[in-house]
Amino acid sequence: MTPPPAAPYDPADAGPSSGPGAGAACEDLWVPAPRRTAAPDRSRRTAVAAADPRPAAEPAYRRWRAPRAGRGNALHAGAWWLWALGLATAASRTTNPLLLGMIIGVAGYVVAARRTDAPWARSYGAFLKLGLFVIGLRLLFSMLLGSGVPGTHTLFTLPEFPLPAWAQGIRFGGPVTAEQLVFAFYDGAKLAALLVCVGAANALANPARLLKSLPAALYEAGVAVVVAMTFAPNMVADVVRLRTARRLRGRPTGGVKAVLQIGLPVLEGALERSVAVAASMDARGYGRTAQVPRGVRHTTTVLTLGGLLGMCAGTYGLLAAQGAAYGLPVLGIGAVLALAGLRLGGRRSVRTRYRPDRWDARAWLVAGSGAAVAALLIHAGSVDPAGMHPGVVPLVAPALPLWPAAAVLIGLLPAFVAPVPAAPEPPVSPVSPVPPKEASQ
Repeated sequence: MTPPPAAPYDPADAGPSSGPGAGAACEDLWVPAPRRTAAPDRSRRTAVAAADPRPAAEPAYRRWRAPRAGRGNALHAGAWWLWALGLATAASRTTNPLLLGMIIGVAGYVVAARRTDAPWARSYGAFLKLGLFVIGLRLLFSMLLGSGVPGTHTLFTLPEFPLPAWAQGIRFGGPVTAEQLVFAFYDGAKLAALLVCVGAANALANPARLLKSLPAALYEAGVAVVVAMTFAPNMVADVVRLRTARRLRGRPTGGVKAVLQIGLPVLEGALERSVAVAASMDARGYGRTAQVPRGVRHTTTVLTLGGLLGMCAGTYGLLAAQGAAYGLPVLGIGAVLALAGLRLGGRRSVRTRYRPDRWDARAWLVAGSGAAVAALLIHAGSVDPAGMHPGVVPLVAPALPLWPAAAVLIGLLPAFVAPVPAAPEPPVSPVSPVPPKEASQ
């Protein structure tokens, strides 16, 4: 069966070919409609921008914010110790309790802002309590043994005991004046500030990383120092752990009996830790040295001893009241000789250093802030000695010197430039809770 033929084309079907309607149909068919400007699709632009893997440019002030601390950008442990030693040097140059309180507050603020949850980071509170104990002990000795400070404001009188002839110049008991107590408090506060600065360095610096950063010649001595420094933090951690365990068992944590029962496990843990440290040191080849010529050994000994003696003499000159003129040059010469001796002595040490810590710009800022505080307060001691060392005879209230107080605030710089420690992860429960819907079924 063949399909029917197609109908012939009739031009009349397409409309009139002339007149007012001519070509209207063709215009409707072929002339495109005018284009309309569509509104910009902002949602699509947002989606494209979100899918763009290139990071947006950060403002300049955000680039200098302290980053999160990691293995690659952690602050050098030596920078924390230099900062703390700078604060301790500043504390040793004054007896003004207001300045000493500011130094303790600066150290405490930096520790609270930048310490981690490591065991050694909990030792700051113990050093703070030790400082308070030192102040109380200094006051007690001043009351019992007297003082050479003359005073007119007698507070009370203790029973005085006669001493033998060989103890002339020492008395036990007697009148206690306000001047001698204030003088004892100033001295105790200075020593307490020194202890707090050392405690801040213990809480912020990782002892193992500090040992790794020591020169090769000081490695063996550094091991002994680091082991000694970790004794106090580990002991504090053991005491806290044992007290918590006794509290959970319903046993008392105070009193002489509780202290004795806690002290024995702490001593046992310290002995076990010592055996473990000795075994690990022996397994890592501790104490093995390389063969060097005899002349190099003698030169190393002379340079090291001469440099250390020069550093001791220079430090004494800086701390003394009349030796600041020669103290700094002697200290510099001694440091150069000691560094040269350590450089030569490093040839005897056969050890490698895995991923050494970098001393970056933030480490310079942290160490420089402590050095700046020390230098400014040393200068303040020669410019304003009355403000740095308030008198006790006659008894007057200490005044706060303004520009030394502003210099102490430079020590707050590590709280803003040092990397921020990572927050501890919350503990994960081994048993997952059952959803309410499944429990109801």
